[in-house]
Amino acid sequence: MIFLYVLFSVYILAVNFYGFRYAKALRDGDDGGDSRAGDGKLVLTALLGGALAVFLSLLFMRYRLNSMTLMIFLPVIAVLNVYCFFLGFRGIYMFL
Repeated sequence: MIFLYVLFSVYILAVNFYGFRYAKALRDGDDGGDSRAGDGKLVLTALLGGALAVFLSLLFMRYRLNSMTLMIFLPVIAVLNVYCFFLGFRGIYMFL
């Protein structure tokens, strides 16, 4: 049972770290081209569990704040992610 909790924690940390690094890479590599080029990967990372890190990194780095879809859907997905993580750590999804 402890192994599953550790595995679940590592997954959450890895997805959030990837989301933060990807948002930072988008901001640093912004050359004025297509501004919606990375939205698909950002949303996919958010759906996989990194919504909180993606939203906070976009907010603190002040990048893509004018994109209403990201600024509305990322907090909603973040709340759903936190709720699912709470259920996962509480043991509802851990079948043994």
